[in-house]
Amino acid sequence: MTDNTISSAVIIGAGIFGVSTGVQLARRGIRVTILNDGPPANGASGRSLSWLNSARMRSAPYHRLRMAGIDRYRTLSTRYPDAEWLRFHGGLTWDADDERNEIDAAYRHEVSLAYEAQKLSANDAADVTPGLDVRAITPQGAIFNPGEGWVDLPMLIGVLLEEFSALGGVLVMDQGAARVMVEDGRAVGAQTSTGNRFAADAVVLATGPAVPKMAAENGQTIGDGTPIALLVQTKPLAHPLRAVLNTPRVAVRPAPGGTFSLDADWAADEGVTMRADGGYDIDDSVVQALLIEAAKVMEGNPKLEVASIGVGGKPIPGDGEPVIGALKAIPGYYVAFSHSGATLGLIVGELLAYEVATGCEHPMLATFRPERFTGT
Repeated sequence: MTDNTISSAVIIGAGIFGVSTGVQLARRGIRVTILNDGPPANGASGRSLSWLNSARMRSAPYHRLRMAGIDRYRTLSTRYPDAEWLRFHGGLTWDADDERNEIDAAYRHEVSLAYEAQKLSANDAADVTPGLDVRAITPQGAIFNPGEGWVDLPMLIGVLLEEFSALGGVLVMDQGAARVMVEDGRAVGAQTSTGNRFAADAVVLATGPAVPKMAAENGQTIGDGTPIALLVQTKPLAHPLRAVLNTPRVAVRPAPGGTFSLDADWAADEGVTMRADGGYDIDDSVVQALLIEAAKVMEGNPKLEVASIGVGGKPIPGDGEPVIGALKAIPGYYVAFSHSGATLGLIVGELLAYEVATGCEHPMLATFRPERFTGT
């Protein structure tokens, strides 16, 4: 039985937001179809650093949402205690040794929020973060956040899709891209590029960096600050590092199978060029420089080798805050568009499904409404 007036929903996008929302709706007894232009996690979810955190400074509502997101992963970890795709070994961060160093301010802010934080010297950091080369830490010190962790989103999405299928959900991957169908001012389903139509009482658009453009096709404005992201996955390596490292020149995240995920804004800026056909060219010398930067912060400065490279848009709204909920100008049309897709992945699916299923607005999403970009 459903607890609402809708009985069916179509979700466009099989990344973490789409799949998480689909599972939550299916749990409520709603018939759900997820449409994706290829295999699950073939977009931003497949190239996410996936660091679970609410570190540093942001708005209070955004912090609360992220903390709720981390809480859901804690609950999930009790169901899968041996999962290689979800770990809570903490996060260590430090800033460059220049006037932009904000470690002291960040530490005071985190303490004020009761966000567990330890300010450490380089030598102290070695005791709580095995596998670290302490020589990389700048004189201002580092912050260790014991409650942080990481998730492998493609593996998590696979687990969620097993439940989705068991609940009767349908995943369609072989009909190309899809678009929202709007008739008489209302969203009535989606149509794939092959021409097949999937009628539904509600449509959820969860296509990562493509959300603003797709919403614009129906006259809706969503501010877009999406940059290009580059994620390098290494070959397996026997190494003791377990915490996530967020450093001035590289972020390093352990991954399943003894591999590591690496990213840095500068590497994406300097190493990726978009071609006229929409594809990307990657500068191998920049990738090699990123590997070297990662080795510098890891104990023993190991030789890291590339296993795979992911490149594409990193979903970031124009004002940096999540965009979640109904497009009120078009009844039945919902969107999920945000940075921190990993941290927010489970909680966004839960709260958005609540809104779709009940027709009620959840108070935790009050400041994240799409209409803030239009002033309506």
